[in-house]
Amino acid sequence: MFGRKSCFRTVADGFPLNRRRNVCWEEKPVRSARDNCISQQGEIVSMIDYSDFLLTVDFDRTLTAPDSTIPKRNIEAIEYFMANGGTFTVNTGRSIPSSMGAVIPDVPVNAPLLLYNGSAAYDKAAKRFTRTGTIDLPVEVVLELQAAFPDLRIEIQGSEAHYLFSRDAVWQEYCAHNGMPWAYCAPKEIPGPFLKFSIYGRFKDETVASMYEATEAELARIAEAIAYVEHHWGDKVDVFRACHQIADIHAKGCSKLNSARLLQKELGKKWLVCVGDAENDLSMLEGADFAFCPADGVVADRFENVCDCAQGAVADVIYKKIPEILAKQP
Repeated sequence: MFGRKSCFRTVADGFPLNRRRNVCWEEKPVRSARDNCISQQGEIVSMIDYSDFLLTVDFDRTLTAPDSTIPKRNIEAIEYFMANGGTFTVNTGRSIPSSMGAVIPDVPVNAPLLLYNGSAAYDKAAKRFTRTGTIDLPVEVVLELQAAFPDLRIEIQGSEAHYLFSRDAVWQEYCAHNGMPWAYCAPKEIPGPFLKFSIYGRFKDETVASMYEATEAELARIAEAIAYVEHHWGDKVDVFRACHQIADIHAKGCSKLNSARLLQKELGKKWLVCVGDAENDLSMLEGADFAFCPADGVVADRFENVCDCAQGAVADVIYKKIPEILAKQP
């Protein structure tokens, strides 16, 4: 049921949360599971029982708009979904540090966050990991990769910060702009667990959106680095293309699908619904019971579409697609 064997183990580390907010709404609507209907931005939605569903969604350009803000419509829909029995969480490639600025403080969830592309589950309320899948390689392999591709940036995404091994002013601005703690240090000095390292292309500016832009030569160079990783360590790791300028490396068998299916089993939910936009979402979209993609997503041609991410793609799934699923059940 879960594809490749899961690589998770239980841990008990907690981390403080103290980053800025980044959600585009003015006030929080009041919602009750006893309401017969909900009206938001002109929509009327009859109350539905979502208790059979686990909904996991990607963060960047799925839950968020391209400018990294979260549409108010999505937040309202998530609160409505949970108030009426649904279980919701984010399933993202982001780390703990990169989630502190928006995912952790701004997104309402009632299940552990699934982070590092499925390599970790994180209890938001308890501020600790509940599962991790560590990479079975010495952390120094990142130095070999950096030496082989000196024009690229090899970053370790730790539990407390993001780490680079040579000075890069634009990378510092990128981390600061996105609310991520960062540091330069030797790999052996980085606190564990070793969950994820990433290959970055050229930073054009400090925004996440800039990493979705690349020339043919830049795309080819990232592809060369991916091939190098797969050739040398493919028996230990899996590689996911997060966007045009970023590739993520994780422990073998860790994926968004496996983490979502494990959570579904733990919670005893009947159906898994997943929403994503990019290549690192493919495992969960292909393996979910029901999968949807924003119409402007990178992989929109492969899955049933909802509206563009800026218009509230997650809300479309909650208000339109899941009711359609229920209507088709005997």
